[in-house]
Amino acid sequence: MAARRAIVATPAAWLVWGVVVAFFVFLAGVIGSVVVSSFGTRWFDTWLPLGWTPDWYAQAWDEFTLLPVLIVTLEVSALVVGISVLIGVPAAYVLARRGFPGRRLLYLLFLLPILMPPITYGIPLATVLYKYGFAGHLSGVVLANLVPSVPFVILTMTPFIEQIDPAVERAARMCGAGTRQVFVRILAPLLVPGILAASILVLVRTVGMFELTFLTAGPDSQTLVVALYYSMSAAGIRAQQSIDAMAVIYTSMMLVLLVLALRFVNPTQLVARVRDDGD
Repeated sequence: MAARRAIVATPAAWLVWGVVVAFFVFLAGVIGSVVVSSFGTRWFDTWLPLGWTPDWYAQAWDEFTLLPVLIVTLEVSALVVGISVLIGVPAAYVLARRGFPGRRLLYLLFLLPILMPPITYGIPLATVLYKYGFAGHLSGVVLANLVPSVPFVILTMTPFIEQIDPAVERAARMCGAGTRQVFVRILAPLLVPGILAASILVLVRTVGMFELTFLTAGPDSQTLVVALYYSMSAAGIRAQQSIDAMAVIYTSMMLVLLVLALRFVNPTQLVARVRDDGD
């Protein structure tokens, strides 16, 4: 009875829930209209299109040359994930296991590329990459995306490493294992879930990263999100349905990646870690 009275007596709670429901209804309406438009033949002043066809997806695939764009997206994502893991996992191990002056300050510096909007450091970063001839090519896109990705791997992997008892490493060293053997045979198998989670999260961020990729990409190094932007803003007459079909392809890819990410990592883990180190 007391709980029921508390619910009835808090109109603010109903207001909050009403705003949340209205937001999700609005979001579903926007996404639904794009999906419906991508299958419609003509759609002017009626509730639904006059006809339905999947041909817009084939037209978008050919008109926007999506196969090369998807290949570039996969290449950039694979390179960024691989390099970020190779750099971030050892760095996270040092931060988790070693105490040294300025450790907390260094950790806070790793937070800056994640907390700051990418455009704030993307413009000077792109200027440097263009100066030395990296921007406009695949290498420039990869280097730009590594700036937020490596700290992201470090922030994700540090809690996983801290959960491993250091006594396991000491026992292996007492049995004659060297540093390389300890890392490869003892730590690496235990860190597989964390490495997989960090890789998927970096993959999601890289596929969805617009600002850094837009500032450093050339004609042959555009990822899907940048190609979608150019398709929407390019001069000439383009069928809105084909652009909507391209947007549906991009949204579907991001949803699949997000589902995989949530399958392997707890989204509150990173937030809790940032809060603990910020205190």
